[in-house]
Amino acid sequence: MNILILVKLLVAHAVGDFFLQTDGICEGKKAKGSERMMYLGLHSLINAALAYILVADWVCWMIPVVIFISHFVIDLVKTSLDSEHVGIFIVDQLAHIAVLVGIWAWMTDTDVTLTVKWAVDYRVWLVVLCYLLALKPSSILLGLFISKWTPTKNEQNSLPSAGTWIGYLERILILTFILLGCMEGIGFLLAAKSIFRFGELTKPREVKITEYVMIGTFSSFAIAIILGAFALAVIQGKI
Repeated sequence: MNILILVKLLVAHAVGDFFLQTDGICEGKKAKGSERMMYLGLHSLINAALAYILVADWVCWMIPVVIFISHFVIDLVKTSLDSEHVGIFIVDQLAHIAVLVGIWAWMTDTDVTLTVKWAVDYRVWLVVLCYLLALKPSSILLGLFISKWTPTKNEQNSLPSAGTWIGYLERILILTFILLGCMEGIGFLLAAKSIFRFGELTKPREVKITEYVMIGTFSSFAIAIILGAFALAVIQGKI
């Protein structure tokens, strides 16, 4: 039961910090004065409410209060720095996770009464968490990681957001292939992508773009494989 609470807190954070944080909220958090405080408060409130709802211990007000305050302070510091740097992103997420782990550790020493007891198997929630992480969190991390190699606009010739959606699909497919035990599907996926994306390697003017795509692809595959291996180990009871 205790590990279930931690996993639910992590799922709530993944949903609130990535999937429910709109572009408007992101821009608002970078504004000045009261507008910035309002958006920081709104985003923190969303994360606090999600954690409170998923944990479903209605008498424990410490959860939403601590998450609201900590999220507000951490994001306030982050938006004051170079938030587009991959190192800042990682430190920011580690800070949020540390708070969640602290809440979980505190709750292990208290009497927890979960009002809503649906899906109490922590392995279900861990697999859900892996799928969530394979989507937007991974996309943001990869975007920051390969940003220094991103071709200039006049070098790009692709559909808007096509690369993002390709990344989403390939990570979900890899994760699913691993869970289904179809490891050959990963090889097929890589081969198919190689045919369509790496075929221009022989053209000197395309080498830079090809290398950029290869870095992004292998990084994306690495994240998906790690998440898939973790999810499979959880399902098999090895973790």
